[in-house]
Amino acid sequence: MELSPGERAFVERAAVGRLATVGDDGTPHVVPICFVLFDSRFYSVVDEKPKRGTRLQRLRNIESTARAALVIDHYSDDWSELAWVMVRGPAAVLKESAEHRAAIGALREKYPQYHTMALDDRPVIRLTPERVNSWGLAD
Repeated sequence: MELSPGERAFVERAAVGRLATVGDDGTPHVVPICFVLFDSRFYSVVDEKPKRGTRLQRLRNIESTARAALVIDHYSDDWSELAWVMVRGPAAVLKESAEHRAAIGALREKYPQYHTMALDDRPVIRLTPERVNSWGLAD
């Protein structure tokens, strides 16, 4: 599914989103992530920022259920400026492939902090939009 021009512009301006996954037992898991919209898919890398181990819950959930959701939002005390986009669809964990390398390149282009991080061996999450909802955007 393609994002509308307004949705695309909104998510391309955003620096952070919230990734939601669910475990086999139905337990939800939500974490803030850096992401990039590239080739009509969303990508996020498990970077070098401190984490609690290497087998992160989000990766285990995606490997188990192959589903995820991403919410990108804007908050303002002026509630007329509130807006959000929610993307749901199939998700996968990528390792060492042409798609993995392209996603790392796109993430490095968006986030200068990634230029100095060793990301080539890190897992990348891919979310393919299957359903997109938004609110508060002007197309």
